[in-house]
Amino acid sequence: MKDLSKISVVLPSLDPDDKLVAVIDGLLEYGFTDIILVNDGSNPENLHYFEDAAAQHPQIHLLHHPVNRGKGAALKTAFTWFLENRPDSIGVVTVDGDNQHHPEDTRSCAEHMAEHDRLVLGVRDFSLPHVPPRSRTGNRITSGVFKVFVGMTISDTQTGLRAIPTKDLKILNTIAGDRFEYETNMLLAMKEYGIAFDEVKIRTVYIEENKSSHFHAVRDSWRIYKLILAHFFRYGLSSIVSFVVDVGLVALLTALCGDFLSGLALTAAATIPARVISSLINFFMNKQLVFHSKVSTGNAMLRYYTLAIPVLIAQTLLTDGVYRLFSIGADRMLLRSLIHVVVMVVLFTVTFVIQQRWVFALKQTDKHKKD
Repeated sequence: MKDLSKISVVLPSLDPDDKLVAVIDGLLEYGFTDIILVNDGSNPENLHYFEDAAAQHPQIHLLHHPVNRGKGAALKTAFTWFLENRPDSIGVVTVDGDNQHHPEDTRSCAEHMAEHDRLVLGVRDFSLPHVPPRSRTGNRITSGVFKVFVGMTISDTQTGLRAIPTKDLKILNTIAGDRFEYETNMLLAMKEYGIAFDEVKIRTVYIEENKSSHFHAVRDSWRIYKLILAHFFRYGLSSIVSFVVDVGLVALLTALCGDFLSGLALTAAATIPARVISSLINFFMNKQLVFHSKVSTGNAMLRYYTLAIPVLIAQTLLTDGVYRLFSIGADRMLLRSLIHVVVMVVLFTVTFVIQQRWVFALKQTDKHKKD
């Protein structure tokens, strides 16, 4: 067993029972010597679990919220205390207080973090037969949404077992969110800041089908999904704004240049400046407001305009090319319009994914250059 004295366990809890005692005993048995226990506004009848644990074990530092503020707030309270009081430590490992994380798995994640200096997610196997259907389905949907809309492949998006190096904790402690959405925000921030992570497989434990969980299926799921889908909607808004600017500028420049230019010259004089300006607006809106990208402007712009050329070619081939191939004349406007809409929706989605995963994605090489 490796020395875990430089790693603190963060243990938030709300209205615990005897399972909290089992969690603490297991952590101490497996070599952890520093536990930051957070009471997130528990009811008076449950406070003795915290007080007894702190009184019996000098390894525990107890923090209190006077009222319930949510798991995210409890985690950040512990993180802040850790950063202020454990400056020489390697990092933290977060665990839940319902005894669903085996202490051996907690130790494995902590040791992997210490050895590789990377954030670690302890991931469960949702294909096992004893996994509750709602948990299996929920994770599959969330993992799929993350893969498509965020560009991250994560086996277990809702795991509470996470080992976080101190260098990454300084960033993640500033992320918004006070309840379960904070853990999702943490994953989004890992993408935004180019924080590398590994997955370590852990036991898949469900006690009484997870009835002790304080996760509210509808309310908390909406808080999580709206964070992810917000990227997609902001991307749509960016596209609409740039389209309006493009059309407006073409009309304005056509009116201004119409007295002394005509034909191809007038088209070029109106279209080229409009496309340049509208594309720059789209680029900077996507970089700053949609993807919150930390990639250097030069690198991102090179990738952005490199993508623009094949997209323009694809749009031409999938519209005019299809019209010509199947002899769809201008008299069949409904069919032409339908094809155009389908093509634009497909390209809209494809370019969103490519921009997220490549154009504005902060690679490790970009991160090193930035640092």
